[in-house]
Amino acid sequence: MIKRLCIIGVGLIGGSLARALKATGACGEVVGYGRNPEALQRALELGVIDRAESDIAAAARGADVIVLGVPVGAMEAVLGELKPHLEPQTILTDVGSTKGSVVEAAKRVFGTLPPRFVPGHPIAGTEQSGVEASFAELYRQRRVILTPDAATDPEALETIRLMWQQTGAEVIEMPVAHHDEVLAATSHLPHLLAFTLVDTLARLEDHDDIFRFAAGGFRDFTRIASSNPQMWHDICLNNRDALLKMLQRFSTELGTLARAIEGGDSEAILATFQRAKSARDAYCEKNC
Repeated sequence: MIKRLCIIGVGLIGGSLARALKATGACGEVVGYGRNPEALQRALELGVIDRAESDIAAAARGADVIVLGVPVGAMEAVLGELKPHLEPQTILTDVGSTKGSVVEAAKRVFGTLPPRFVPGHPIAGTEQSGVEASFAELYRQRRVILTPDAATDPEALETIRLMWQQTGAEVIEMPVAHHDEVLAATSHLPHLLAFTLVDTLARLEDHDDIFRFAAGGFRDFTRIASSNPQMWHDICLNNRDALLKMLQRFSTELGTLARAIEGGDSEAILATFQRAKSARDAYCEKNC
């Protein structure tokens, strides 16, 4: 049991973690820290946290585990504020969607990745944001990736593994670089495409009719374009190399399809669609 859990940035992800752990009795007191008093007050009213703190030293005091739930672009600044107040027994973890940038931020602040810092990333979320959108079942039957290094304290790693397992998640470990490559392909690129498609259509002269007659396919494909723009701005910049590699690959494939359509290459078009359908159907059989 985590006797005192501190969440820095109580939004959808951190709030859902607190709700899930409270529901299973896996933690005692949950302390929330943030710069938005109204958001913290709302978290208190919803019962997501037990105590709100606007002072980071008070929030960190006596914490068994501190979860960093801030955008990855803010991670270094928050770690710098937190550093003087970290107690030796406290385990630090995060929920950032990019791991290379978080590890490098920690190294700049601490000189090395602290042994009791376990980088993590829950592969779960919705297009909604804020503590009001949090719910205890968010992580159930989802995956959480941990990216420890050789110097990570085994006890700290096991504590964070058990914490996520208590939410109903499957926990796996992965090297930092591989995590960022995989997520660039499966999460970051789809979000970028959804944002870009909606922005492109919104700037057309007849965009009112386009949106008026958009059907379910448009709604399903662009759902994630309602996600937090600041968060995804930070992710794009902090996973730049892996994302650019996937963008180049996608651009090449899109160009090939465009040439097939231009040339009336029926076989190439159909083959692309058939491969895509087979691949997605196989994915859904295992994961949907």
